[in-house]
Amino acid sequence: MAFKSSSSKQPRLHSLQNHQRTKPPTMSSTSPPSTAASSATVRFATEADVPTILTLIHELAAYEHASASVLATESSLLTTLSFPSSSGTKPGYARTLLIYPPPPPPSHSPLRDNDEPLEECAGLALYFHNYSTWRAAPGVYLEDLFVRPKFRGRGYGKRLLGELALETKRVGGQRLEWSVLKWNEPSLKFYGGLGARRMEGWVAMRVDDLKGGRGTRG
Repeated sequence: MAFKSSSSKQPRLHSLQNHQRTKPPTMSSTSPPSTAASSATVRFATEADVPTILTLIHELAAYEHASASVLATESSLLTTLSFPSSSGTKPGYARTLLIYPPPPPPSHSPLRDNDEPLEECAGLALYFHNYSTWRAAPGVYLEDLFVRPKFRGRGYGKRLLGELALETKRVGGQRLEWSVLKWNEPSLKFYGGLGARRMEGWVAMRVDDLKGGRGTRG
């Protein structure tokens, strides 16, 4: 199963935490993460991870049959994403969480040229902060959530969403939201099982390719 907040041109549904809730979003409606997910490592991506991020973006686009729509490059990701650094956090428009499975026994680990075990990223969650005027509170918008096929079924998607719920509470937010392609029934079912609800009364709107202050149809 691929979990995606799509940026393609297909219709989207908003899956949001209940607007009537007054408490920060929690994952209380879900079961605890699996042992595999609990043992996995989740960390913020650094600038050195940009090639991995771009590869995952392309893999997600391929799943959605939208590879031709990907315009991102390593250079543009370096310029626009935010990364932790020794002096704080590098300014950017979005942050990325990467999840790595527990390391296998040394005898089963592929090695780098320097004899160190290779780490294979299992997936990512790319998000940014937004704002609710009605609540006068910040929130988190999940742009992309993707778990590679070979790592699915281990609870990694749920683990990443749990980390985002914690981030939402950390900033004093009251809403975690994302969009899902209508045809992506596995993801819609997965998210519904976590307590997210479809925003049936909303229609996604977007202007692409802004030129001279006006948008053109893509």
